[in-house]
Amino acid sequence: MPLFIVRHQHSPEACPARDPTMGVMLLNHLSRPSAARHGVVIKGEAVIRGAHTLFFIAEAADEGALEAFLTPFRQVGEVEVMAASTCAEVVASGGCDAPPTDISAALLDPAHACQDAIDGGLLVHRAYPLNGETSVPDLAGGAVMPNGRFYLRNHFDIPNLDGERYRLSVGGLVERPLSLSMRDLRNLHAESLVVTLECAGNGRSLFDPAVPGEAWGMGAVSTAEWTGVPLIELIERAGPRPGATQLTFRGADGGTVEGHDAPIRFERGLTVDQIREAGALLAYEMNGEPLSPPHGFPLRLVVPGWYAVASVKWLTEIIVTDRPCEAHYQVEKYWYEWTRNGHDERAPVTLMNVRALIASPDQGESLPRGETAIRGVAWSGAGSIASVDVSLNGGPWREARLVGERRRSAWQWWELITRLDETGPLIVRARATDMAGRTQPEHAEWNRLGYGNNSIHCVTAQLI
Repeated sequence: MPLFIVRHQHSPEACPARDPTMGVMLLNHLSRPSAARHGVVIKGEAVIRGAHTLFFIAEAADEGALEAFLTPFRQVGEVEVMAASTCAEVVASGGCDAPPTDISAALLDPAHACQDAIDGGLLVHRAYPLNGETSVPDLAGGAVMPNGRFYLRNHFDIPNLDGERYRLSVGGLVERPLSLSMRDLRNLHAESLVVTLECAGNGRSLFDPAVPGEAWGMGAVSTAEWTGVPLIELIERAGPRPGATQLTFRGADGGTVEGHDAPIRFERGLTVDQIREAGALLAYEMNGEPLSPPHGFPLRLVVPGWYAVASVKWLTEIIVTDRPCEAHYQVEKYWYEWTRNGHDERAPVTLMNVRALIASPDQGESLPRGETAIRGVAWSGAGSIASVDVSLNGGPWREARLVGERRRSAWQWWELITRLDETGPLIVRARATDMAGRTQPEHAEWNRLGYGNNSIHCVTAQLI
């Protein structure tokens, strides 16, 4: 509903609050139940002391309904009604003077999506496209991240698809093209996997010199339990023709990008062998709940071990081909690009790099002396975590204890319990090594688009 700000002012001599009967009548009229009977929702109100002025924020179907509700206030003073917007709507639309945005029924309202992300505790980087990271201290807790705090990465508007009318098509070089509803998919064999997803740009803001792109801190990573259909089973059901070893995944999201004259759809590609080895899922549930629109409702691809760009959201088409995907986000973005020995080199972004994050203590946190717990998470796309080492104040590396079972596809909790008796700065560093023998570097190699920064994490706290 439209949002309004109402200002009511009366003269000191005619202050209705001085008359107990009149004051109580207006107070009751302004109550939430009374407003609801007039089709008005009061969001908040306040009186400026000594100025005989009342402000309140209200939602109403239209200004006429609000005006009818305001009749008693007009009888005792002046009333001014101003059309308003939420802060999220203003930011999402491009500024205070931008006209209201007409939102298609096929798109999620960006203002509502942005406000939901903020209310969920995400650190929002931008409202359009909506991108927000999880606070690193919030990573401390259970094995999975609550859905509202799971980081968000989008390239375009968020589709708002109708699950009842939704169909997933599997076509191209197949013997049996498929068109599946959500009911069809839910009737197939399902599996659940706990999988960590990380944006390839996580840690981009830490590269020096700075690189273009979303300036992620360290929180563009989260873990969830995903439930859905094993992708390889669906591909085998469709029956790829001889030589058809490539898959293109097309999402419902799209828009304009620099260098392209016409709008494009978000597309990524993998080989049949890659999705078989990864154990990719067509997921329709996240932590036991249906996917929300920001996380890909009604269906998304989840590719364990790979940077999350491979886990296409709002999946509508799978195209089986005999040649690699040549889409914008496959060939122009998500590549490591370096200059080495005077030569330009590039390599595709694929498996997640090995990395450990310190969730506790937080940067700048004050800690009491004595027994101290250093805790965090670690993960890798190439294998489960073999070890995590911690260094305190530049001292030797000490092996932390791994907590819980090892999972190749999900992060590993770790902790180091130690005693610290001297006051002053506490510099904590943590590095992980995976079962494939990869260890975090002191400094990740700089690359032009800022991908894969897995430099050793460092936090400075204070012992008091």
